[in-house]
Amino acid sequence: MDLERVCPLLLAALVAVCYSNSLGCGFAYDDIAAVRENRDIRLHTPLTNVFLNDFWGMPIRKEGSHKSYRPLTVLTFRANYAVHGLRPFGYHLVNVLLHGLVCLLFYRLCLHFSSGASSLVSSALFAVHPVHTEAVNGVVGRAELLSAAAFLCALLYYIHNRYQNKTNAWHECGVTSVLAVLGLLCKEQALTVLAVCCIYELVTPKNQRRVQGMRYMILGRVSPWLKDKLLRISLLLMAAAGTLYLRCKIMGPRILPAFSRFDNPAAASPTPTRQLTYGYLWSVNAWLLLFPCNLCCDWTMSTVPLVSSFCDLRNVATLGLVACGLLVVRGVFKMEEEARVSLIVSFSMLVVPFLPASNLFFPVGFVVAERVLYIPSMGFCMILAQGWNILWEKRAYKQFAAAGILFLLAVHVIKTIRRNEDWQSEYTLYNSALSVNQRNAKLFNNMGRVLESMDKHQDALNHYTEAMRIQPDDVRGYLNTGRVLTHLRRYEEAERIYLRAKSLFLGGGGSPEAARREEEVRVTPNHLQVFLNLAFLISRNDSRLEEADALYKEAITLRSDFTNAYLNRGDVLLKMNRTKEAEAMYQRALEFDDSNPDLYFNLGIVLMDQGRNVEALELFNKALNIEPDHEKSLEYSAVLIHESGISRHQNLARDR
Repeated sequence: MDLERVCPLLLAALVAVCYSNSLGCGFAYDDIAAVRENRDIRLHTPLTNVFLNDFWGMPIRKEGSHKSYRPLTVLTFRANYAVHGLRPFGYHLVNVLLHGLVCLLFYRLCLHFSSGASSLVSSALFAVHPVHTEAVNGVVGRAELLSAAAFLCALLYYIHNRYQNKTNAWHECGVTSVLAVLGLLCKEQALTVLAVCCIYELVTPKNQRRVQGMRYMILGRVSPWLKDKLLRISLLLMAAAGTLYLRCKIMGPRILPAFSRFDNPAAASPTPTRQLTYGYLWSVNAWLLLFPCNLCCDWTMSTVPLVSSFCDLRNVATLGLVACGLLVVRGVFKMEEEARVSLIVSFSMLVVPFLPASNLFFPVGFVVAERVLYIPSMGFCMILAQGWNILWEKRAYKQFAAAGILFLLAVHVIKTIRRNEDWQSEYTLYNSALSVNQRNAKLFNNMGRVLESMDKHQDALNHYTEAMRIQPDDVRGYLNTGRVLTHLRRYEEAERIYLRAKSLFLGGGGSPEAARREEEVRVTPNHLQVFLNLAFLISRNDSRLEEADALYKEAITLRSDFTNAYLNRGDVLLKMNRTKEAEAMYQRALEFDDSNPDLYFNLGIVLMDQGRNVEALELFNKALNIEPDHEKSLEYSAVLIHESGISRHQNLARDR
């Protein structure tokens, strides 16, 4: 049987063996915000919201937006929701099928540059590589899978059509650019395929055309061959530049998202710590591709300690990676043309798609993220397969090459299957992460939240305490601790914890460092949550309502668009019978967030208390337009409809 027909079946079987146990996974980690709690995937939400909001459902032009614009990926989530709601099985099945599709496309690409055996090896390595488990098992990893599929389709189309008898630069570059833009709308990395196409264009001269070009140069003219190349590269670069410009316009006046120093500590570090750490992180990513043993769902905060000195031994890893890159470049010039093109394209696929996540052009919101290695690992697998092919073609090493690659594939399959089990639930995921990473306070906080949801409050409290010990300047540990203590009715301890958190950014004696820290807090709503939690705790005592109100006002002073502060202050004002002021608070909050059903409901309650039932019902209906399952709005609107006495509306009241 023809090898090219058997290979796709073998790849499909490998994917099925590796990822069959991932179909039982639930939603975990980023899936909660991007899928389970994202209103944009619900069918009652206007479809236009998908194109106006970021990946997490927040308006992309808002200051607090993550600026990740991936509407096509969100549309696939919406399609999943239309079929089976929030049952995780369907989401994971689509991810596994997409990974299988990417493996088949990658195999077709490899055939353009290497033999059938080498292509099978590179695509098989890609199919089973354990570093891909995050992209496949995490539902949000669909962004990587879709962008990789678009990346490969664009590159395959360009390479396949480049040297056909009838070629049209405008048509080929246009179709390639459209595919790249579609990939960009799934995830940003896909646009880098245009740079890879430019590199391919530069390194693939046909011998006869090169000779023809030399003749034209002797005559002092530019050959049609060279003109065609320059035209193609110009078209691809202009398409990339135009797309980036439009993308920046979509994101609004603030192009880059605001990340905290905890997301990417190196980005907030001075020279040379920032540069040394960035260089070391390249070698960390390379190590994950070479030896994917200790995988972790979150590499932020202090997971990778900063490289603050030239004497740090970890700089050796950076230098070693640079040396390997130089050896590859040196080897390129000693190869025959076909092998040289294959290696350069492989190397460009390894490096170029990684550049957006490298901190080289702009700081990113993570230290290391395994799923961003999904496309770069293609180049890595191609390089590895080319080295394997050299051994395979030598009779003396043939058996060694076969045994070695089978052993490597078997090890990767076992590791991938075991890693899938870590993604079964949030508990198993964070438990596995903490087994390899004890320096990340975020992981302790996340595990504490899971334990808290399981009513294991003392265990949760222990994890929050450990988070505060590891990262004493991160307010999230204090917020979580205070919340659990409140639940356990240890109110005095909870208040002390919140006051400690408040002192983190309001203390410091007026030093410049304290001023910078306070300025950061002014633009970080998560930190202002301290005021809300403390005020809520205090407001349990009716004699301290004025004190709670003062805290809410302070939060609003620090950040005028903090809608939760208006919402909570309105609740306290209602307790104090200051209904007009409460109404003003809810109205003010709606100016900043007109898509929050809770705000419409609370304002409706105020109007009910004033006897303005018609207006209240209108607000409850607005809340239900946003969230049809908003229980309180269903209940109170049903009461108002029933009390209206209009017979034709009684069925609606009963339904609600």
